[in-house]
Amino acid sequence: MASMLPKKLTPKSLLKFLKSSKNLNTTLSLFDIASQHPNYTHDAIIYHHILRKLSLSSDPRCIPHMNRIVDMIQTQKCLCSEDVALAVIKGYAKNLMVDKAMEVFQNMKKIFGCEPGIRSYNTLLNAFVVSNQLSRAELFYKYFGTMRVSPNLETYNVLIKIACKRRQFDKAKELLDWMWDSNLKPDVYSYGTLINGLVKSRCLDNALKAFDEMFERGLHPDIICYNILIDGFLKNGDYDSGMKIWGRLVSGSNVYPNVVSYNVMINGVCRCGKFNEGLELWDRMKKNEQRMDLFTCSTLIHGLCELGNVDGAERIFKEMIETGLSPDVVVYGALLNGYCKVGEIKKGFELWELMGKEDCRAVTSYNILMRGLFENRMVDEAISIWKLMNENGIVADSSSYGILIHGLCKNGYLNKALKVLQAENEGERDMDSYAYSSIIKALCKEGRLDEATAMFDLMAKQGCKLSSHVCNALINGFIKASKIVDALRYFGEMSSMNCSPTVVSYNMLIDGLCKAERFGDAYKLVEDMLQKGWTPDMITYSLLMDGLCQSKKLDLALKLLSQVINKGFKPDVTMVNIIIHGLCSAGNLENALQLFLNMSQWECLPNLVTYNTLMEGFYKARDCKNASAVWALILRGRLRPDIISYNITLKGLCSCHRMSDAILFLNDAVSRKIRPTAITWNILVRAVICG
Repeated sequence: MASMLPKKLTPKSLLKFLKSSKNLNTTLSLFDIASQHPNYTHDAIIYHHILRKLSLSSDPRCIPHMNRIVDMIQTQKCLCSEDVALAVIKGYAKNLMVDKAMEVFQNMKKIFGCEPGIRSYNTLLNAFVVSNQLSRAELFYKYFGTMRVSPNLETYNVLIKIACKRRQFDKAKELLDWMWDSNLKPDVYSYGTLINGLVKSRCLDNALKAFDEMFERGLHPDIICYNILIDGFLKNGDYDSGMKIWGRLVSGSNVYPNVVSYNVMINGVCRCGKFNEGLELWDRMKKNEQRMDLFTCSTLIHGLCELGNVDGAERIFKEMIETGLSPDVVVYGALLNGYCKVGEIKKGFELWELMGKEDCRAVTSYNILMRGLFENRMVDEAISIWKLMNENGIVADSSSYGILIHGLCKNGYLNKALKVLQAENEGERDMDSYAYSSIIKALCKEGRLDEATAMFDLMAKQGCKLSSHVCNALINGFIKASKIVDALRYFGEMSSMNCSPTVVSYNMLIDGLCKAERFGDAYKLVEDMLQKGWTPDMITYSLLMDGLCQSKKLDLALKLLSQVINKGFKPDVTMVNIIIHGLCSAGNLENALQLFLNMSQWECLPNLVTYNTLMEGFYKARDCKNASAVWALILRGRLRPDIISYNITLKGLCSCHRMSDAILFLNDAVSRKIRPTAITWNILVRAVICG
């Protein structure tokens, strides 16, 4: 490399070599060789070029080179401009070495032979803000006045950034207004900083006001402002507002969408469940010759697969490859997950083979395929993928073990799951709460509560963090086994185990207490919920009402319903169905019908269960006329009667000795391709035998 340099070397000729070098290491080598060149000395232009290149790099290994070059400048006593010092300050600031940047700032005269100007002050001020040293930034700004340095637009933009970081948005806006009044016109960056801060704090209405003010003031927002605002609205689930800003962007003539705009839009509309709109944006992006990137593709593929539109995801995947964009682990994983979700296992394995050829399998890939196979009840195939992972030297993570154990438990291989857990515990593997909760849940389901309790204790002993999900699994097991005392004991110990009860925990216990007809204790539990800041949900109240109805305490159930309505809740269809069922079972059809008629005022639409319950109530009261009216309501409401609807009708008609009508309904069910069940035939046979 030394032979590349001429014998008579000048800073001007060296600069040509340095500029032609695209590799930073080569540039540094040329610089160092030139430093040893006889009768040659670097000047300020060379130092500026090399330091600027180093400051632009995000590689922290560049810092030692910057340090030694600064020492060279000081030793050589080379007089440099503020630009050289700025490159050094920016380099240190980029690596969050603010104290080092401050040291250079304070010694600029000594090192570079120049005084700091407003650009150096602003760069250091911004360095304090970027490193989140806001108090130091404010103190340093006061130093401006001491040194008689006049702040400029860039200074005030940094001050706006400080106010936004402190969430002092009124202060930031006041600063903007003051700038206008002082004839120091804010720029797009000034407003962009405020808009970004407001969006991050979800103050979207104020962000939109600031955006609109730009137009009123004669400023044209840049693409960054548009992207920030669109992203904010869509992430907040405000699809309509996001689309309005997008409409303003595409209809304007001053700025045009870039690849980031399309990524923000595609990701945002997919978050809002608008996957078809995501595909339309994809097509528009291609028409406008915007180059797609991996983020765009993975967002769309993931979104379409979540919706079950694997064909659409395949289309994106193929187009992506056709344009020369190589899928990464994330893209492959999204499509693989999509195939598994819709049961396209053959296609999933074909993709898996391609992933192997492209060396694009990670532990997450194995996890996705294992989970998919378990969900499709392909246990042997899932275990073979587990074995393949070990054979290929892929280190399983806690999610891998969780998926394996959960999959085995869910498919009825509890004992095999226990063996896996035992083997991994002996190998000192870290199991997560997902693995333990799956086993505890499965043990409880099989009534093996002693083993479930032992597993819970082992989990705590292993130092695995107990979650409410695990505790709830055990509590639910005790409730199912009618061991309310044990369930209450574990519930009471949850807080001492750093695992606070959730609404689900309370609901489980309330359900258990109601089934045990311990309504006083159930109500006390609701009071405990309220005292601890939890808000009972519709499930909580529905469970209480169900328990009261089953115990024939209908007055209390109706009173509780009134309390729920008075608290501002709107009863849902499940809650109303519980009360209607209770009233019908007690023969109180008048109140049941009145409750049914009140549903519309709560914006609560009846479902098939509602109609079936009412119809059964009328038939039990031998009121075939009203029962038939309910059947007509089912058909008028465009609901499809199910076999339960037909069984209720057949039983009701038979009890009223209307066999011929019952046969007509049976034929109607068959014509609608609704298969009669054993219950259907029992109803008809009993009617014939009993006459």
